[in-house]
Amino acid sequence: MLARMHIEKKQRIGLLVPSSNSTQEPEFAQMLPPSVSLHVARLSLSRIDPDATMEIVAELDKESRKLADAAVDIIVFAATAPSTRMGKGYDAQLIKRIEDATGKPATTAATAMLDAFSALGVRRVALAAAWSETTNKWVAGFLESHDIEVLSQVAMGIVSNNEVGRLPPDTAFEQGRKADRKDADAVFLACGNWWTASIVERLEQAVAKPVLTTNNMTVWHALKKMGVRESVPGFGQLLRDMPALRKAA
Repeated sequence: MLARMHIEKKQRIGLLVPSSNSTQEPEFAQMLPPSVSLHVARLSLSRIDPDATMEIVAELDKESRKLADAAVDIIVFAATAPSTRMGKGYDAQLIKRIEDATGKPATTAATAMLDAFSALGVRRVALAAAWSETTNKWVAGFLESHDIEVLSQVAMGIVSNNEVGRLPPDTAFEQGRKADRKDADAVFLACGNWWTASIVERLEQAVAKPVLTTNNMTVWHALKKMGVRESVPGFGQLLRDMPALRKAA
């Protein structure tokens, strides 16, 4: 039997994941460079509805402190619906709570989304999601409060997060194609529990524009904040090109 070569993990990402999410851990692990390791804590959530997306943050401070015990370099709350739930500025409030509780840098899916759109010059977006139209509307409202025009919205109407995690990746491809508009700068596939990583490249080829997902944007933003400049091919233009990092360098 051949011995496995040890790969040194020089940096660590701490991920706060909804408890019913079964997708984010494997997708993040796929998208991280070999030098970065993933460490996870869970926040209670089983349904993607208005109450649950507010209640999930009750455990934010406690679970963030647990991740800090692992000497992570950044703590990421990678949930789009909960981090946009209360409108403009809410993501900054959540970041402050995490950083005050741990002394660690932090980000959210909402913050990552805004930074990725800025890096790619996205001002008009087509939004597709597995969750409800109600959730889509408050995510769209968050984007519009930051002067991002949402040209179209497609929602599959699923409220159970476990059910979202069982959807095949082709549903993301199909909904992305359905949402796309000719004048959209990008297609946004929202929800970290929706399997999207395996179809991003194929969808980008089909729509001839960037395809941005909750997971690829949050990984990109965490790497950016840690100063990691390694290209990660296979998951779309954002991670392959690392545009904002290259400009900063």
